[in-house]
Amino acid sequence: MKTTTVGIIGAGAIGQAFAKQLVNAGMNVILSNSRGPESLSDVVEGLGRGARAGTAQQAAEADIVFVSTNWDKTEAALSGITWNGRILIDATNPVLLPGYKLAELGGKNSSQLVTQWAPGARVVKAFNTLLAGVLAQDPAQAGGHRVVFISGDDADAKAEVKALAGQLGFASIDLGSLEIGGTLQQFPGGPLPGVNLVQLA
Repeated sequence: MKTTTVGIIGAGAIGQAFAKQLVNAGMNVILSNSRGPESLSDVVEGLGRGARAGTAQQAAEADIVFVSTNWDKTEAALSGITWNGRILIDATNPVLLPGYKLAELGGKNSSQLVTQWAPGARVVKAFNTLLAGVLAQDPAQAGGHRVVFISGDDADAKAEVKALAGQLGFASIDLGSLEIGGTLQQFPGGPLPGVNLVQLA
């Protein structure tokens, strides 16, 4: 299935960088944050055609949903949404500021908690390891394509996220389950955040 609309919950640097890639690829984007659609008017105007502001509920009705909220706001941002098997790309990192400390996760990784907070969603960890400035750049680099890491427990959901990454011009590497891949991708703690790879053609 070709993705046509992506909803974004959390319109900070990562959310805006991802929205830019989506709009550049000709897709529609619904951006949302905790302050309401009116606060995003300048952002969506800057993104151009295909972008609009909405509520988190409206963003969550898209073909695929992307969450990139600050960790301490993520549970609240996802609460009250009926997921009905929709795909949720988890681009969060369990960082507490100031100091970039690892949040208390109760023996789980952050994506396992996101799965608990979004019951009924098919969670795929992706797009969380690249810095916002890198994510916003053209994914076609040095004769190849910038790599994103993907992990999840639903093979079909991972396939759709891989296809979406391809639509945007990214290559992808499947790291397996949320338990294994989510831990490798997690910042802080995992070895992959900040790693900027290019897959050559």
